[in-house]
Order: sequence, then structure tokens, then C-alpha cells
Amino acid sequence: MTTSLDLAQRNQLRTTAQVLNREFKGVFATEVIERFLHESLDQLLRGANYTNFVPVLAERFARERLRALGKIQGDIVTDTPTVIFLCVHNAGRSQMAMGWMQHLAGDRIEVMSGGSDPGSQVNPSAVAAMDEVGIDISSGYPKPWTDETIGAADVIVTMGCGDACPVLPGKRYLDWELEDPAGKGVAEVRPVRDDIERRVRGLMRELGVEPPA
Repeated sequence: MTTSLDLAQRNQLRTTAQVLNREFKGVFATEVIERFLHESLDQLLRGANYTNFVPVLAERFARERLRALGKIQGDIVTDTPTVIFLCVHNAGRSQMAMGWMQHLAGDRIEVMSGGSDPGSQVNPSAVAAMDEVGIDISSGYPKPWTDETIGAADVIVTMGCGDACPVLPGKRYLDWELEDPAGKGVAEVRPVRDDIERRVRGLMRELGVEPPA
């Protein structure tokens, strides 16, 4: 699908590959990094509503997948717990949960998210509701979960993806029953936002990471 990119975007993609090669030098071969980058690009382009930014997002997605693979293979070692939030479109609930955990935990917990059927953009009402509490999730982007991101997670939190949610042995699963904010205004999303905050704080404590007051 790189043919759908203009010349400037293809040049940007080549620069992105060089950045990732420097970042993961000694961990992954160049061919692996470039394959992950192009796979990530293809997955994002399938339903994307942000073609102008897709090389940048492909870099972020590929980096997340490569880091996850490195953890699975033991090439990247860290004591930081990893949590992944999963919902259907990766546009509302899982984006808000990721935003809350990144805001409250900082670098003490590694956070990812994904969807079974990723949407074209993050829900504007979710963005506005989170902005009200000082958390910017406008740079988020819907994406699928992958074998690497699921495999690297210590805790998998599902939110309405039902049978589509992946099940891996040895993983800790939590299922959060939350109202889907799709199609709702900000006023209706606020209670969901606040419920997610409460649940995220509780999960952080269970992981031994005390959230700020």
C-alpha cells in the first residue's frame, strides 16, 4: 500500500526506517524492522482517516510492536509491567484508559491499546471529555492488536470486544463492563471517563504502582 503515499511520504517512510534501525540496532535485523514498518503501515491504511500523518503513525506502531517482540524474545528486559487495553474500535474506551494510565503512571507502567475492528479516528467526544481533566489523547490513533503486543502484555484488559478478544494462556485478564461512547456526546461520555479513571487507579494499586492523589 506504499503506492498510495506521495513522494514526500515515501521519503519520510525511508527516514523512519533509518530511525528505527538505529534504535533497534543489535536487537533486530534491518529486514525485520522494515517488514514490521511496512506491515504496520498497511494495517493503518486499511481504514485510516489520517493519511497525511500515516508515516509518523506507522513509525509509532512499528516501534511498539518491535519493542513488544523484543520483550517476548528476551532481548529487551524490563521490570516495568505492561498493560494493554482492548475494545472494538480502539477509538473510545481503550484510548481513554490508555490516556488515564499514561497520565497517572508515567513510565512506571508500559501501556498499549488495540481494537478488534479499528475505527478511522479517536472518538471526538472522548477526546473532549479527557481534555476537560487535562489529558490530551488527540494524538492517539485506532490500531489493531497484534500477536506481539498481546504476547508482551502482563495484563490484558478487555472492554466489550467479546469473542473477538484474544485469549493466551498464562496471561492475566480483566473484563471491564463499560458503556460504549460511540455516537454519544461529551455529557454522556463523562461518566464513562470517570469510571475508567477509578478502574485504572485500582489496577495500578494491584500492580504495586501508587497513583497520585
